[in-house]
Amino acid sequence: MIRKIFAVAILGFLISCKEEPKLHLNYNNGQAFGTTFSVQFIDKDELDFSQSYDSIIAIINQSMSTYIKDSDISRINRGDTTIQVDQHFKKVFATSKRIYKETNGAFDPTIGVLVNAWDFGPEGKIKGLDSLKIDSLLLSVGLDKVVLKEGKIVKNNVETYIDFNALAKGYAVDVFAEFVESKGFENYLIEIGGEIRGKGQNLMKQKPWAIGVEDPNFDKTQSYSKVISLQDEAMATSGSYRKYKLDENGNRYAHIIDTKTGYPHKSNLLSVSVLTNTCMTADAYATALMSMGFEQSIQFLKNHPELKVFFIYEDQNKELKTKAFNSFPEN
Repeated sequence: MIRKIFAVAILGFLISCKEEPKLHLNYNNGQAFGTTFSVQFIDKDELDFSQSYDSIIAIINQSMSTYIKDSDISRINRGDTTIQVDQHFKKVFATSKRIYKETNGAFDPTIGVLVNAWDFGPEGKIKGLDSLKIDSLLLSVGLDKVVLKEGKIVKNNVETYIDFNALAKGYAVDVFAEFVESKGFENYLIEIGGEIRGKGQNLMKQKPWAIGVEDPNFDKTQSYSKVISLQDEAMATSGSYRKYKLDENGNRYAHIIDTKTGYPHKSNLLSVSVLTNTCMTADAYATALMSMGFEQSIQFLKNHPELKVFFIYEDQNKELKTKAFNSFPEN
């Protein structure tokens, strides 16, 4: 009897001392949408979903990439009225319509025709663009000129050019997140071209996911003087410090085009970072606020407390300043 008790005691001790399952940080990265992507999630098993990620990228590209000649959006832009758009296109279009109305047109996926006309690259001098040409192009601008009817895009003006570049990467981040969650993982961090969404925490460090807000460096270097914790939120950043042009007086013009005038913004606003529940909306609002400029954005945010926003801008002395709104985290 004593031996039995002793044996049971030893067994209980061994069970209690059994190690917890080892956690693995599953990480994949690659090329997507003209930039890079990374997906990391934590689980007790080592897993590789790279083929699924590639499939997601291919499907979204076929739906909304203006760089693919036979994509749905490219064919629509060329005037094909027979295209039945998929659910990805419908979701992005619906969000675009909503934010277009909320921002009084400051966010407008049909402005791409003028961005292209101004030939924005990473640097260079502004060359005169005929005002008559700008006025002509403006006639085709306006998401109110486009509707979704019976699964097809209908344009009032056949020249209207749709480009979802301002929110498609953010949307893709959300699709990746939905995929990871569908597999049962609750601790992940997903990034595509600087747009980020995280959930849970980094269990390897027992800390929230840490992400950086990029400094506006005009020399193309990357640095992060502000690092925040991201938990169950998404962040997107829009900036004017990588794509801009200079006039003969050295004034800097952002690649953001004023949807009312057709001309580039001369703005002191260098960067806008937005935190909200989905990366698609964060991406779109970041672009909209850049388009509005600093003062107008402040007024807009008074009516949108759900948007946590961090601005980096230049004051009248060309000194960098920052301003946070709606409880954007300090660190």
